[in-house]
Amino acid sequence: MRAIWKGAVSFGLVSVPVKLYSATESHDVSFRQVHAKDGGRIKYQRVCSIDGEEVPYSDIAKGFETEDGEMVILTDEDMAELPSTSSREIAVEKFVPSDQIDPMTLEKSYYLEPEKTGAKPYALLRQALKDADRMAVVTVALRNRTTIAVLRVKDDVIVLQTMMWPDEIRRPDFNIEGGDIKPAEVKMANMLVETLAGDFDASEFEDDYADAVNAVVKAKIEGGEVKRTATSTKSSGEVVDLLAALQRSVEAAQSSRGEGAADKGSEDEKPAEKTAAQKTAKKSTAKKATAKKSTAKKAAKKKAS
Repeated sequence: MRAIWKGAVSFGLVSVPVKLYSATESHDVSFRQVHAKDGGRIKYQRVCSIDGEEVPYSDIAKGFETEDGEMVILTDEDMAELPSTSSREIAVEKFVPSDQIDPMTLEKSYYLEPEKTGAKPYALLRQALKDADRMAVVTVALRNRTTIAVLRVKDDVIVLQTMMWPDEIRRPDFNIEGGDIKPAEVKMANMLVETLAGDFDASEFEDDYADAVNAVVKAKIEGGEVKRTATSTKSSGEVVDLLAALQRSVEAAQSSRGEGAADKGSEDEKPAEKTAAQKTAKKSTAKKATAKKSTAKKAAKKKAS
């Protein structure tokens, strides 16, 4: 695992340097929208709902829609003025009984690993949470935004779980009428509960849907029912497309400068002209070398006589 955050847990005057790791990952089955004919992925354009034109990323801003449907556009300056924090502290506000934390309020889970210098205070906090059977309500800044969370112990590891704000928990707006329940019915329901009573073991349950999807996909691959698209295989198609695009770019550039086939022909003649010049230079060099050699021989004969 790779640490996604580093900071310290502080309770009282004690500080525990820790690393934060994501404790969960999703294995949910995901599908892509593709063209049934050739398996090509479906792309979506950023189109304005008013003028129907495609909008580049540079023109996209953040908008806040009010309850009456009005759209308020926030600029980068507006966003910069919003409260944000880069604090690296997990501040313990209070220790509360575990049964006071509604599981509905819990969101993302993270493992806390102590740094070497914080091993002892980490163990101290862990033991204190166990003995008191309490959770620590904390405030922490993640992604530049302060949120509330709890610290609890799981398998000798302190886990941080972020929480939803109270106004994010919806309340049911319907009434449930139980009607008249007879004592015999209550007794039978209790017997059913006792019959199905047991301890929770997650390994007893399987994701049948994901297994079924994987089995279908495997069967189609083995049967050759696979759409080979440019994005799903490492073929040379992308290279060919790139070369074609470059060729068209060169032709467009030449056309804009008034260059054409005649220019290509003159360029083709340049290598031949260069070759002829090279041959002439080689002959001249050979003649000079022969002349020098003849002069050297005459001088040697004269000296000998």
